[in-house]
Amino acid sequence: MSEIAALRQQIEAECIAMRQALHGYAITARHEIIAQRFAALGRHREQLAAVVGEHEATSITYQTYVQVLDEHA
Repeated sequence: MSEIAALRQQIEAECIAMRQALHGYAITARHEIIAQRFAALGRHREQLAAVVGEHEATSITYQTYVQVLDEHA
C-alpha cells in the first residue's frame, strides 16, 4: 500500500470516529473527542501535504470528510 493510500485510510478512520462521536454514546465529553479527532485529522493532512502538496492534501481531506459524513447522515 502506498503512503498516500495509507494516509487516506487514516483520514477516513478519523472522519468515521468523529461521526460516531457526534451520533453515538461517549464517556468523555463529545467536544473533547471531536477536538482530538480534528487534531489527528490535521496531522494526517500535514503528512499527506508533504507527499502531494497543500492544495491536494486539503482537497483529499475535505472530500473524505464530506463523503464519510454524507454516507451516514
